[in-house]
Amino acid sequence: MKIAIPLGLGVFLIWYIYQSFTPTQIAETNKYFADANYGFVLLSVFLSVLSHFSRAYRWSFMLEAIGYKTKIANNFMAVSVAYLMNIFIPKSGEVSRAVILDKYENVPFQKGFGTIISERIVDLLFLLFFTALAFIIKFEILYDYIFEAIPASILYVLAAGILLIIISVPIYIRFSKSNINKRLKDFIIGLKEGVFSILKMKKKGPFILHTFFIWGLYILSFYTAMHALPETSNISIGTIIITFVVGSFTFAFTNSGFGTYPAAIAGILSVFGIAKTVGVALGWIVWISNISSIVIFGVLSLILLPIYNRDK
Repeated sequence: MKIAIPLGLGVFLIWYIYQSFTPTQIAETNKYFADANYGFVLLSVFLSVLSHFSRAYRWSFMLEAIGYKTKIANNFMAVSVAYLMNIFIPKSGEVSRAVILDKYENVPFQKGFGTIISERIVDLLFLLFFTALAFIIKFEILYDYIFEAIPASILYVLAAGILLIIISVPIYIRFSKSNINKRLKDFIIGLKEGVFSILKMKKKGPFILHTFFIWGLYILSFYTAMHALPETSNISIGTIIITFVVGSFTFAFTNSGFGTYPAAIAGILSVFGIAKTVGVALGWIVWISNISSIVIFGVLSLILLPIYNRDK
């Protein structure tokens, strides 16, 4: 269900968008695909892959803080496989990264996973920063769009579910005496060491710089891709940030934004007066190009990992 429901949602959104288009609009969308400047698309993909290298290098700072010096090549291939896994099974990439490091670098799974959680917390803070910035820039427009796209009832249910988990899990860990709880406590101890690795780092400065570099590349990659179509090449920086934020959140709803990413891009750009056909075309161009690079580097990493580490 975790796989089928997001995929089903993505398929439904694709069907919903195209069945609402007239033959003329479909022809327009196809023309945007044909006339797009794919030189900008390739540059956008290059910047995205460069951010993956930076992420792999940044990860090494956290691992060094808990006593493990890993090869950057293994870090990069683990990150590449993680992105690949997330396409098929949402949120499985974080697990696969820790598994790969456990197998090829002898970093205990729970410790490696802890560093990944810590890294994700930092990335979440940056995403929240850009979200807040987007709200400040065009508060009324973005607020209305989100609450039209996601019913308030769903947001309330999600908030209640998260609150219930936050309350119930610590109570279970504190009072349960089951074997499962004992294993869970051992896992949490290792996880805690990984999570707090960010506080033990000697290279906090480089870690922060790489974090800014990664998110700068994300924005620059998206900005570059928007130049693929003349209709989106002169959009203001405020609109770019808002569109980037809305697109980023779609990755939580379906497998790496399948179906939801183009729909969200088209929806938010239409708010700023850009034709829906343009937004759909741009959304698919950005999504397909990035997913293609993820699949290529992910598959190559799966092939090369055992070869690169054949002595282990």
